[in-house]
Amino acid sequence: QVQLVESGGGLVQPGGSLRLSCAATTSFFSIVPVGWYRQAPGKERELVARITSGGNTNYADSVKGRFTISRDNAKATVYLQMSNLKPEDTAVYYCNLKVNMDYWGKGTLVTVSS
Repeated sequence: QVQLVESGGGLVQPGGSLRLSCAATTSFFSIVPVGWYRQAPGKERELVARITSGGNTNYADSVKGRFTISRDNAKATVYLQMSNLKPEDTAVYYCNLKVNMDYWGKGTLVTVSS
């Protein structure tokens, strides 16, 4: 069983920053891609950012230039640094990885509001 635990969500003002973390419990962490997804009220879950085992990244157009995904294989942790946050970034953020099957964390809520 793979365990994923997100943390770092909270309430932030527009223009502010947050860093999300996702700690994984799997010996295969270093060789698999990891992604951050989010789901806003009334919307479908969407891919926010993804990072491969080799460090290649891709981002949703809506967050490109504002968010940065990174990973620390020694700590089996993936991060999402979010800057210049907008109200439309408000969502529950989930981390995801695939080890034979997809695993998801419970999610962490990010609320961007004045």
